[in-house]
Amino acid sequence: MVHTSLLGQLTADATRDGVQQLVVGAVVHHDGKVLLLQRPSDDFMGGIWELPSGKVEPGEALDQALIREVKEETGLDISRIGDYLGEFDYSSGSGKKSRQFNFTVNVTSPDPVVLQEHEAYTWTNLIEEPPVTDAVKQVLTRYQEI
Repeated sequence: MVHTSLLGQLTADATRDGVQQLVVGAVVHHDGKVLLLQRPSDDFMGGIWELPSGKVEPGEALDQALIREVKEETGLDISRIGDYLGEFDYSSGSGKKSRQFNFTVNVTSPDPVVLQEHEAYTWTNLIEEPPVTDAVKQVLTRYQEI
């Protein structure tokens, strides 16, 4: 599991940097493949593929938010949070300065994936360049390096 001192430092750094919304992202991996979700076409950044991710609620720890968001977005249960893969900043649909913290995770079972907020999902082997934003490409490159 990720050390709580790292989680506290990440949160403190975001506060210092004026980040208004904390977000967590998960590189869910199984059998050499990574889970990607496709945003609804009528949503902010509609149609793009992304990592399972979501907002950290006020007072919620990053690791707890990660477990909750993966469950909410995919129906999958995290069995282990692994490596920290870095973060990236962006402006949310409402214009908030947001920072997404990304971690590798293992799940108890890779199926069934039950989508609540996305149009589609795919397990990709990352041999070909995935159809994701440049920021997510960097996270996936870090994942492949570890």
